[in-house]
Parts: sequence; structure tokens; C-alpha cells
Amino acid sequence: MANQQWTREQTLIALNLYCQLTFGQLHRRNPLIVATALMIERTPDALAMKLANLASLDPAITNSGRKGLVSCSKLDREIWHEFMEHPNNIGEESQLLIDAVAQKDNTLSTLSSHDPDLAIDTDSFYAGDSTRIVKTRIKQAFFRKAVLSSYNHTCCMTGISLKPLLIASHIVPWSHNENQRLNPANGLCLSALHDKAYDVGLITVTPDFRIKISQQLKSLESSAISQDYLIGLEGQLIKLPKKFQPNPEFLAYHMENIFLKP
Repeated sequence: MANQQWTREQTLIALNLYCQLTFGQLHRRNPLIVATALMIERTPDALAMKLANLASLDPAITNSGRKGLVSCSKLDREIWHEFMEHPNNIGEESQLLIDAVAQKDNTLSTLSSHDPDLAIDTDSFYAGDSTRIVKTRIKQAFFRKAVLSSYNHTCCMTGISLKPLLIASHIVPWSHNENQRLNPANGLCLSALHDKAYDVGLITVTPDFRIKISQQLKSLESSAISQDYLIGLEGQLIKLPKKFQPNPEFLAYHMENIFLKP
């Protein structure tokens, strides 16, 4: 099998792994890579190499001076391009494939959209519609896992790394652009407090990755807690992710359409 060409399904599973794992986890000794390789009839070395090939296509990797491998196949490039053009389709398709693999090996349960630690509130999207709730959970699971892993499970504004307090926050809101709902470059890893402040427009991130605080917040709140955790962040650079750097066009959209002006 090792000498046979990679299939689309195998490559999508590799892409999903690339999205879910942190950059430092993309090696052949990672138990998740070992178990996944066995399930798709590849060696851990081959799967790790495929992940490195995909990394070489990610501008967040190459622009930082890090390099993946340069032996990408035509299929690698095609699927990466398809992911960039249609993140919703590829995100959902790859997550469904990972879910199917995870059902056969409990070692891979943390990769599944059924992972109980996800704590995704799908009822707020499609209350009472079980089919749409299931599909939304799959999509939200992919997005959350991809965004949090990109930021090494750390809030990009505060450095908080308590996973239960972290949110994969959409830059362009879920309801504003359905084509970018699963794009990891449309996400920021934020603490629950900063996610809420970002969601209602009390804070934003400029296209050059600096935190900007709404004048409305400055005029309404002057407590020490607010100063330390919100207002005091004015002008600071966010900590950029290891993968999937936030798209400046999406950040500009949030500034213009969500951020509260004076």
C-alpha cells in the first residue's frame, strides 16, 4: 500500500489532522498520527510527510521562515486550493471522514466531532431541527479544533490557556458570510470574556493585528478589572497563530461592520 498513490479521502483525512494538530505535533511519533496512519493503511512516516507537505502550502508557515516539505503532489495542491476556495465543503467533508475513522478506534476520539469536551451549543443555531443540529455540530467542531490548535490553545489577546475558557471566535460572524464559516483564517482564539467583547464590537483587531478598544467601552467602564483585561489591551499586538493567520480582509470587515464607533 505504501507505494500506491494517495486517494482523495486519505488526503482529506491528512488535511483534517493538519488543521486539528498543533504545528509541534506533526511528527511520526504522535500517537494520533500513528493510529490514523494504521486506519488509512499508511505508515506514520508517510502520514507525517503528507502533513509536512500540507504545511508547505500554508502561508502562515512559510511566511514565518518555517518550512514544510516541498514534495507536494498535484492532489495535495488541488485539495489545499479547494479548501481555500470552499472551506465549508472541505471542512465538513474531512470531518465526516475523521469521524468515521474515530468510530473504529477510541484512540482517535479527541479528533471526532462527538468529542464531549467540545461543549458546542448547537441548539442556539437550529433549535428543534435534529438533522441541522448534527450537521452544525460537525462544522463547529471542525472550526473550533482548527482555530484552537492554530493558536496552540491560547487566547491571542491575554495568553489564557485554560481550554474550557477558550472560544473559537468568528471574525466575520457566522450569520454574515456563510461561505467562510469554517475557514480557520476567519477565526481568533479568545477567552470567553474577550470573545463576548469582540462579538458585540467593544473590541476589534486591526488588519495589522493590533487590538483596538471602542470609545464606548472607555467611556462606560473604568474599573480596575476592565482596565487590566480590556481597556489596557489598546494598541497591543495579538499573538499570531502558528497556522492559518487571520485574514486582514476579514479583520477589516469586523472593524467596519461590528466594531462600535463613538
